[in-house]
Amino acid sequence: MWQLDVRTTTSAPQLGLWHGRGPVTVYATYASLPVIAEAHEGAYGLPMDVFDLVIVDEAHRTSGSAGKAWADVHRQDVIPAMRRLYMTATPRIWMERPPRNRAQERELEEARRLAEAKEREEAEAEGRVYVGRPRWDRLPKELACSMDDEEVFGPVVYELSLADAISRGLLAKYQIVVAELADPVVTPDRLNSVERYEERLRGERLAAVQTALLETMAVHGLQTTITFHHRTIEAEAFAAGLDRVARRLHAVDPGRHPERVWSGWLCGDHDGSHRQTVLADFGRRAGRAVLSNCRVLGEGVDIRSVDSVALVDPKGSAVDIVQAIGRALRQKPGQGKTATLIVPVFMAPGEKPEDMLSSNSYRPLIRVLEGLRAHDEKAVEMLAIPQENQKRAVNPSRPVGQAPEDGEEESRLLLRFATPRDPALIAKWITYQVINTERQDWRRGAEAAHRYRQREGDLEVPYEHVEEAGAFPLGRWLSDQRRAYRAGTMTGERAAELEGLGVVWDTADAGFETNLGAARAYHDLHGTLAAPRGAAIMDVQIGQWLTNVRRPGGLGKDPVRAERRAAQLAAIDPDWNPAVLGWTVDWQRHYTYLAQLLTEGARLAAVVPGVTRHGDDIGRWLATQRRNWDRLNTEQQRRLAELGVKKAPRARKTAAKTTTASGPRAGGTAFQKGLEALQQYIAREGRLPGRAVVERLPDGTEHRTGIWVGNQKARRNRLDQAQLAALAELGVDWAR
Repeated sequence: MWQLDVRTTTSAPQLGLWHGRGPVTVYATYASLPVIAEAHEGAYGLPMDVFDLVIVDEAHRTSGSAGKAWADVHRQDVIPAMRRLYMTATPRIWMERPPRNRAQERELEEARRLAEAKEREEAEAEGRVYVGRPRWDRLPKELACSMDDEEVFGPVVYELSLADAISRGLLAKYQIVVAELADPVVTPDRLNSVERYEERLRGERLAAVQTALLETMAVHGLQTTITFHHRTIEAEAFAAGLDRVARRLHAVDPGRHPERVWSGWLCGDHDGSHRQTVLADFGRRAGRAVLSNCRVLGEGVDIRSVDSVALVDPKGSAVDIVQAIGRALRQKPGQGKTATLIVPVFMAPGEKPEDMLSSNSYRPLIRVLEGLRAHDEKAVEMLAIPQENQKRAVNPSRPVGQAPEDGEEESRLLLRFATPRDPALIAKWITYQVINTERQDWRRGAEAAHRYRQREGDLEVPYEHVEEAGAFPLGRWLSDQRRAYRAGTMTGERAAELEGLGVVWDTADAGFETNLGAARAYHDLHGTLAAPRGAAIMDVQIGQWLTNVRRPGGLGKDPVRAERRAAQLAAIDPDWNPAVLGWTVDWQRHYTYLAQLLTEGARLAAVVPGVTRHGDDIGRWLATQRRNWDRLNTEQQRRLAELGVKKAPRARKTAAKTTTASGPRAGGTAFQKGLEALQQYIAREGRLPGRAVVERLPDGTEHRTGIWVGNQKARRNRLDQAQLAALAELGVDWAR
């Protein structure tokens, strides 16, 4: 800039010294914002005055996370200004990210802590007082810098759409030429590795695109083209091999193809002088010229006007695509040129033009049209009308650059294919793939669901299931439809269609209904839902399922749903959850079976140990209840009393057996204590204890009841008849 007598610096104190006061115009990149912020801060006693106006060009670069460095231009406490004017050709609207999980939050917080510590250390090293930044800056919010947020970017003062700029002659009209190519056939078994296979495939595709590009330039009379790549190596290879392809085409048809074509390439690693040299040479001489570019010729780069761009791999965002197209749309006002956008498309083996409705090969073209639609909606949506029916009348007396009158259409064919296309087919493809992609995706999902239902007989589709036809993720799609149905955003027509296929809107309720049917069947057979944990019926582990739903929260987190499910279970068996009544499932089952025996005509006196029902010893259980009557709660006593059960009479105490030289007292206090612990356990659980069971007695002492039972079996020859009878009454099996 010294040739223009303009001072430049990257020193904040120098900037403050030169322009602390008085009129000044400062040109700066976003990367220089820290220097300007430091100059305004005036840490060295030379603060800059507040700007009257800050013009933020390519303002979409400052959108997104409020925590990034370039977003400082929005902050009055960092870059003070009386006014701000934001300008962009590609506004960006941001949506909020999904909530982070706890691990991501911890990582983010650790990164913030380290950054804050580094800032503090730097401040102390420079002798400055560290002041922590506001939490607004340290905690990025994705919506804080969206360009539709007037609190950040302000209201829209003036807007000139791409379509309006074209109609006024400020930008060139454009056409999209689709270069349809046969995808090269590369067999991986001829190569040594997957990497070599992929490199070979990319190389052959690149050669095909080189040929298609030169052929398109010949057909449409194009002289200068910029190709856009996402890999530096491909941009370099494209430029290096282009001249060789040009000589081959010239040898075949010298009338259409020149012998030599200028080619060059640029990438972000090239220094400024090299870029200037290449750009100055590009298109300077007569003849065809192709410049391959990788992430250089986007926004903010001023180059000579070109008549075409080739989006070799349009993988970027809509903003990136429109910025690339902008290279070709530039013209002198009223020049009247037509820019050409070349989009290569690789067709799968055997694909035909009429297959485009279901083909995935046209994804590059879809991305380009979606990007254009965000800025030239009318032109793209006109493609949804068969082009042969569009009006072509143009007023010849209308001056160049003047907008068309009402009802007058532009005289351009926006979309051109290498092979003829039915206009109605193109219109339908545009409607589904570009204008209404959600509708197209829904129809694919509905058809996949129909095929699955015909094949399997239901729509119980696993979440991870992918239909082989079209590789459609049917399980995930059905999950999305259920979510839309619950949210109330699904149309009645779609809901009716899916219901006709037998969709289950709530899979959790569907599973519950299935198990509920098994519960009814179990109740019909057993007369109770107090099933043991291992019980099964109708291929359902009904005992385990009932155990699960009795647990806290087992009926679901939704209180309304939980209440409804509890009512459904209570309608089958009012005592389906005995825990709320104060006793166990085993007690409830044995009580129910006892009532059934008596109802069927059995005498209570005849229900003795050994009398079973459905495999449970009801006689032994009954004896335990009579003996441990005082340990039952009031409701248990009432229910048993209704069946005629009474408390067992107190047993007469037998004389204590004295200790012999061969062992301890068998009939004294130790035996009685063990017997008491065993009775207490059986009364509660309805079965003999395992070896590891430890029972807590009312006096607070603990008794190893399981081991004690085993010991009594081992010394049964030393027990008297009363002790043997007491153990037999409790169901001790001497054979095991």
